[in-house]
Amino acid sequence: MTKTIILIPSRLGASRLPNKPLLKIKNKSIINHVYEKGLSTNIGEVYVATGDKEIFDEVIRNNGKSILTSKEHPTGTDRIFEAFEHLQLDDVDFIINLQGDEPLIDINDIINLNNFAIKNNCEIATLACKLELENNENQNVVKVICEENIEKKKISTAKNFLRFIKEGNINNVYHHIGIYIYKVSTLEKFVNLKPSLNEINFRLEQLRALDNNIKINVVFANTIPIGVDTNEDYLEIKKLMEYKS
Repeated sequence: MTKTIILIPSRLGASRLPNKPLLKIKNKSIINHVYEKGLSTNIGEVYVATGDKEIFDEVIRNNGKSILTSKEHPTGTDRIFEAFEHLQLDDVDFIINLQGDEPLIDINDIINLNNFAIKNNCEIATLACKLELENNENQNVVKVICEENIEKKKISTAKNFLRFIKEGNINNVYHHIGIYIYKVSTLEKFVNLKPSLNEINFRLEQLRALDNNIKINVVFANTIPIGVDTNEDYLEIKKLMEYKS
Protein backbone atom coordinates (compact mmCIF):
# COMPACT_ATOMS: atom_id res chain seq x y z
CA MET A 1 0.00 0.00 0.00
CA THR A 2 1.30 3.47 -0.93
CA LYS A 3 2.31 5.53 2.08
CA THR A 4 2.42 9.33 2.39
CA ILE A 5 3.60 11.53 5.25
CA ILE A 6 3.00 15.25 5.74
CA LEU A 7 5.87 17.56 6.69
CA ILE A 8 5.26 21.21 7.57
CA PRO A 9 8.29 23.53 7.34
CA SER A 10 8.12 26.46 9.74
CA ARG A 11 10.42 29.27 10.87
CA LEU A 12 10.26 32.44 12.94
CA GLY A 13 12.34 34.67 10.67
CA ALA A 14 9.80 35.76 8.04
CA SER A 15 10.74 39.33 7.12
CA ARG A 16 7.22 40.66 6.59
CA LEU A 17 5.68 39.11 9.72
CA PRO A 18 8.24 37.83 12.23
CA ASN A 19 7.11 35.09 14.64
CA LYS A 20 3.96 34.42 12.60
CA PRO A 21 3.81 30.64 13.36
CA LEU A 22 3.27 31.50 17.03
CA LEU A 23 0.57 34.14 16.51
CA LYS A 24 -2.70 33.05 18.09
CA ILE A 25 -6.13 32.60 16.55
CA LYS A 26 -8.87 31.31 18.86
CA ASN A 27 -6.24 30.70 21.54
CA LYS A 28 -4.22 28.43 19.28
CA SER A 29 -1.05 29.21 17.33
CA ILE A 30 -1.14 29.31 13.52
CA ILE A 31 1.33 26.42 13.31
CA ASN A 32 -0.89 24.23 15.46
CA HIS A 33 -3.94 25.10 13.36
CA VAL A 34 -2.04 23.91 10.27
CA TYR A 35 -0.77 20.82 12.08
CA GLU A 36 -4.35 19.88 12.97
CA LYS A 37 -5.42 20.38 9.34
CA GLY A 38 -2.73 17.89 8.33
CA LEU A 39 -3.94 15.38 10.93
CA SER A 40 -7.56 15.85 9.82
CA THR A 41 -6.76 14.52 6.34
CA ASN A 42 -5.96 11.07 7.79
CA ILE A 43 -3.36 10.72 5.03
CA GLY A 44 -0.50 9.70 7.30
CA GLU A 45 1.81 10.91 10.03
CA VAL A 46 2.33 14.67 10.37
CA TYR A 47 5.47 16.46 11.58
CA VAL A 48 6.48 20.10 11.84
CA ALA A 49 10.05 20.65 10.63
CA THR A 50 11.66 23.70 12.20
CA GLY A 51 15.01 25.17 13.09
CA ASP A 52 13.48 27.20 15.91
CA LYS A 53 13.20 25.73 19.39
CA GLU A 54 10.22 27.99 20.17
CA ILE A 55 8.17 26.41 17.36
CA PHE A 56 9.35 22.91 18.28
CA ASP A 57 8.28 23.45 21.91
CA GLU A 58 4.94 24.94 20.86
CA VAL A 59 4.04 21.89 18.75
CA ILE A 60 5.23 19.36 21.35
CA ARG A 61 3.44 21.21 24.13
CA ASN A 62 0.19 20.74 22.20
CA ASN A 63 0.78 16.99 21.76
CA GLY A 64 2.03 17.32 18.18
CA LYS A 65 5.12 15.87 16.50
CA SER A 66 8.04 18.06 15.51
CA ILE A 67 11.60 17.63 14.27
CA LEU A 68 14.32 20.14 15.07
CA THR A 69 16.41 20.81 11.97
CA SER A 70 19.33 23.05 11.17
CA LYS A 71 18.40 26.72 11.34
CA GLU A 72 20.28 27.47 8.13
CA HIS A 73 18.14 26.25 5.25
CA PRO A 74 17.60 28.33 2.10
CA THR A 75 14.12 26.86 1.52
CA GLY A 76 11.37 24.93 3.23
CA THR A 77 12.00 22.07 0.81
CA ASP A 78 15.54 21.68 2.11
CA ARG A 79 14.17 21.74 5.64
CA ILE A 80 11.62 18.98 5.07
CA PHE A 81 14.23 16.80 3.37
CA GLU A 82 16.50 17.06 6.42
CA ALA A 83 13.52 16.20 8.63
CA PHE A 84 12.72 13.20 6.45
CA GLU A 85 16.31 11.97 6.73
CA HIS A 86 16.08 12.27 10.54
CA LEU A 87 12.98 10.05 10.53
CA GLN A 88 14.85 7.23 8.77
CA LEU A 89 11.69 5.79 7.22
CA ASP A 90 12.14 3.30 4.39
CA ASP A 91 8.46 2.57 3.74
CA VAL A 92 7.34 6.06 2.63
CA ASP A 93 6.51 6.65 -1.04
CA PHE A 94 5.36 10.29 -1.06
CA ILE A 95 6.00 13.39 1.05
CA ILE A 96 3.56 16.31 1.24
CA ASN A 97 5.10 19.72 1.89
CA LEU A 98 2.28 21.60 3.63
CA GLN A 99 2.84 25.32 4.11
CA GLY A 100 2.78 26.38 7.76
CA ASP A 101 1.02 29.70 7.12
CA GLU A 102 -2.27 28.58 5.52
CA PRO A 103 -4.58 27.61 8.40
CA LEU A 104 -7.66 27.86 6.15
CA ILE A 105 -6.54 25.36 3.53
CA ASP A 106 -9.31 22.90 2.68
CA ILE A 107 -8.45 19.36 3.83
CA ASN A 108 -10.39 17.94 0.87
CA ASP A 109 -7.99 19.70 -1.51
CA ILE A 110 -5.04 18.11 0.32
CA ILE A 111 -6.69 14.69 0.13
CA ASN A 112 -7.43 15.11 -3.60
CA LEU A 113 -3.82 16.15 -4.25
CA ASN A 114 -2.56 13.01 -2.52
CA ASN A 115 -5.02 10.76 -4.37
CA PHE A 116 -4.20 12.22 -7.79
CA ALA A 117 -0.45 11.98 -7.16
CA ILE A 118 -0.67 8.32 -6.16
CA LYS A 119 -3.05 7.41 -9.00
CA ASN A 120 -0.85 9.11 -11.61
CA ASN A 121 2.50 8.19 -9.99
CA CYS A 122 3.52 11.87 -10.11
CA GLU A 123 7.10 13.03 -9.61
CA ILE A 124 5.83 16.30 -8.13
CA ALA A 125 2.25 17.56 -7.90
CA THR A 126 0.79 20.79 -6.60
CA LEU A 127 -2.53 22.66 -6.34
CA ALA A 128 -3.98 25.61 -8.23
CA CYS A 129 -7.34 27.33 -8.28
CA LYS A 130 -9.16 29.94 -10.32
CA LEU A 131 -7.21 33.19 -10.75
CA GLU A 132 -9.16 36.34 -9.91
CA LEU A 133 -8.65 39.14 -12.44
CA GLU A 134 -7.43 41.61 -9.82
CA ASN A 135 -4.51 39.32 -9.00
CA ASN A 136 -3.04 39.26 -12.51
CA GLU A 137 -0.31 41.75 -11.64
CA ASN A 138 -0.11 41.00 -7.91
CA GLN A 139 3.40 39.59 -7.52
CA ASN A 140 2.51 37.98 -4.18
CA VAL A 141 0.05 35.68 -6.00
CA VAL A 142 2.07 33.12 -7.96
CA LYS A 143 0.54 31.96 -11.25
CA VAL A 144 0.91 28.64 -13.02
CA ILE A 145 0.32 28.09 -16.73
CA CYS A 146 -0.97 24.59 -17.47
CA GLU A 147 -1.05 22.51 -20.61
CA GLU A 148 -4.81 21.98 -20.27
CA ASN A 149 -7.85 23.43 -18.52
CA ILE A 150 -7.69 21.95 -15.03
CA GLU A 151 -11.18 23.13 -14.15
CA LYS A 152 -12.40 20.53 -16.66
CA LYS A 153 -9.61 17.95 -16.62
CA LYS A 154 -8.88 18.29 -12.87
CA ILE A 155 -5.18 17.56 -13.49
CA SER A 156 -2.65 18.79 -16.03
CA THR A 157 1.05 19.59 -16.41
CA ALA A 158 2.71 22.88 -15.48
CA LYS A 159 4.32 24.74 -18.40
CA ASN A 160 5.58 27.69 -16.35
CA PHE A 161 5.25 29.59 -13.08
CA LEU A 162 5.33 33.39 -12.91
CA ARG A 163 4.58 36.25 -10.58
CA PHE A 164 2.51 38.51 -12.81
CA ILE A 165 0.73 38.46 -16.15
CA LYS A 166 -0.56 41.30 -18.26
CA GLU A 167 -4.02 41.03 -19.73
CA GLY A 168 -3.74 39.06 -22.91
CA ASN A 169 -4.55 35.76 -24.49
CA ILE A 170 -2.59 33.36 -22.27
CA ASN A 171 -4.71 30.28 -21.76
CA ASN A 172 -4.99 28.03 -18.73
CA VAL A 173 -3.49 30.38 -16.14
CA TYR A 174 -4.31 29.65 -12.51
CA HIS A 175 -3.61 30.86 -8.98
CA HIS A 176 -0.90 28.58 -7.65
CA ILE A 177 -1.28 27.22 -4.11
CA GLY A 178 2.05 26.47 -2.45
CA ILE A 179 1.56 22.88 -1.36
CA TYR A 180 3.54 20.08 -3.01
CA ILE A 181 3.63 16.32 -2.96
CA TYR A 182 6.94 14.69 -3.93
CA LYS A 183 7.88 11.17 -4.74
CA VAL A 184 10.67 10.48 -2.21
CA SER A 185 13.30 9.85 -4.91
CA THR A 186 12.31 13.08 -6.68
CA LEU A 187 12.61 15.15 -3.51
CA GLU A 188 16.11 13.81 -2.94
CA LYS A 189 17.05 14.60 -6.53
CA PHE A 190 15.51 18.09 -6.33
CA VAL A 191 17.35 19.24 -3.19
CA ASN A 192 20.67 18.13 -4.68
CA LEU A 193 20.22 20.27 -7.79
CA LYS A 194 21.70 23.76 -7.89
CA PRO A 195 19.21 26.65 -8.00
CA SER A 196 18.52 27.50 -11.63
CA LEU A 197 18.86 30.97 -13.13
CA ASN A 198 15.08 31.27 -13.53
CA GLU A 199 14.56 30.24 -9.92
CA ILE A 200 16.95 32.95 -8.74
CA ASN A 201 15.59 35.65 -11.05
CA PHE A 202 11.91 35.04 -10.33
CA ARG A 203 12.32 33.85 -6.73
CA LEU A 204 10.28 30.72 -7.50
CA GLU A 205 11.82 27.49 -6.31
CA GLN A 206 9.56 25.29 -8.45
CA LEU A 207 11.26 26.61 -11.60
CA ARG A 208 14.31 24.54 -10.60
CA ALA A 209 12.25 21.43 -11.28
CA LEU A 210 10.99 22.59 -14.68
CA ASP A 211 14.47 23.77 -15.70
CA ASN A 212 15.76 20.26 -14.96
CA ASN A 213 12.97 18.50 -16.84
CA ILE A 214 11.17 17.32 -13.71
CA LYS A 215 7.46 17.25 -14.48
CA ILE A 216 5.06 19.04 -12.13
CA ASN A 217 1.41 17.99 -12.27
CA VAL A 218 -1.21 20.52 -11.24
CA VAL A 219 -4.44 19.50 -9.52
CA PHE A 220 -7.47 21.79 -9.42
CA ALA A 221 -8.48 23.07 -5.97
CA ASN A 222 -12.02 24.20 -5.28
CA THR A 223 -11.09 26.78 -2.66
CA ILE A 224 -8.67 29.71 -2.50
CA PRO A 225 -6.70 29.55 0.76
CA ILE A 226 -5.38 32.75 2.30
CA GLY A 227 -1.75 32.69 3.36
CA VAL A 228 -0.50 34.72 6.32
CA ASP A 229 2.26 36.94 4.92
CA THR A 230 1.51 40.31 6.52
CA ASN A 231 -0.15 41.64 9.64
CA GLU A 232 -3.17 42.56 7.49
CA ASP A 233 -3.43 38.92 6.35
CA TYR A 234 -3.24 37.77 9.95
CA LEU A 235 -6.02 40.10 11.06
CA GLU A 236 -8.21 39.05 8.11
CA ILE A 237 -7.75 35.32 8.76
CA LYS A 238 -8.22 35.82 12.50
CA LYS A 239 -11.51 37.58 11.82
CA LEU A 240 -12.67 34.85 9.39
CA MET A 241 -11.78 31.97 11.70
CA GLU A 242 -13.30 33.60 14.77
CA TYR A 243 -16.46 34.43 12.81
CA LYS A 244 -16.80 30.81 11.65
CA SER A 245 -16.80 29.64 15.25
